[in-house]
Amino acid sequence: MDVFDGTAYRRLLGDPQTPTLLTVEQIEPDALAVRLEGPAAEIFDPAALARRTLGADVDLSAFYTGAAKVPWLDRIAQGARGVKPPRYPSLWETLCNAVVYQQVSIHAAGAILRRVIERYAVPFETNGVPLHAFPPPRTLLDADPAELRAAGLSVHKINALKAVGAAIESGELDESKLEPLSTPDLIAALVAHKGIGPWTGAVVALRGFGRLDVFPMNDSGAEAGLRKLSGDPGVRVEPIIATLSPQQGMLYYHLLLGRLHAAGEVTLGR
Repeated sequence: MDVFDGTAYRRLLGDPQTPTLLTVEQIEPDALAVRLEGPAAEIFDPAALARRTLGADVDLSAFYTGAAKVPWLDRIAQGARGVKPPRYPSLWETLCNAVVYQQVSIHAAGAILRRVIERYAVPFETNGVPLHAFPPPRTLLDADPAELRAAGLSVHKINALKAVGAAIESGELDESKLEPLSTPDLIAALVAHKGIGPWTGAVVALRGFGRLDVFPMNDSGAEAGLRKLSGDPGVRVEPIIATLSPQQGMLYYHLLLGRLHAAGEVTLGR
C-alpha cells in the first residue's frame, strides 16, 4: 500500500479504480518535496497530506524533554531523532488497522491486512513496484466473510470491520465531527460504536487524529517491549507516561522502533 525505497515515500490515495499517487522526498534536512499524480490529484492538498500522513510539522520538544529523564528511552529517542508521529490518511483506514492489529503481533497483523488489501484492491505499478489504494468501506461490507476468514481475520474482527464500515458509510462515524473533540471525549465517542473498545479507541485517537496525549494501555506487545528495552522486568508504564506528558503517545512509536532495532529490522543512530 505504501513503500519507501530509501529515497522516496510513495502511496496511493483516493478512488481505488483511479487513484492518486503521492510521492514525498526529503530534498533538504528541513524540506520535503511533495508530488501528486493522477486524474484526481487536484482535489488533494499536498502540504496538508505531508503534515497529516508524515507528521511533518509536529513539535516534539515536550517529548524529548521528558525522554531525557528516562535513560533507556532517551537512547532510543536520540537514535531516532527526527522521527515524527505518522497519521493514517482517513478515519476508515485508521479503524481497519486498529481492529486488525488487536491482540496479534505486528508482523501477523501486517500480513493479514496485506492479504485483505491485495484481494480487494486493484494493483497499480509504480517504479516497478505494485501499489494498492486502500479499499473503501463498501468493499469490505460486500466482501464474503468466508474470504475474509481465509485471509486470516477472525469472526470477531470481521464483524467489527463491517460494523465500523457501516458507521462510516451512514455518517455515524464522521471524522470532521470527531476532530474538534477533546481527547477524552473523542475516545468516548469512538468506544460507543460496536467493534471499538478502549484500546482500539486510544489507538485511533493516536494514529488517526494525532493525539499525542494518549498512550494505548493494556497493550501486551508494548508492555513486553517496555520490559525488554528498559532491562527492568518490574518496570511500570504509568510513571513514564507521567514524565512524558503531554506527548506520551510518542512512547508508543519509540517502543516499536526499539523493538525493530533490537530485531535488526531498522537501524537507529547513536
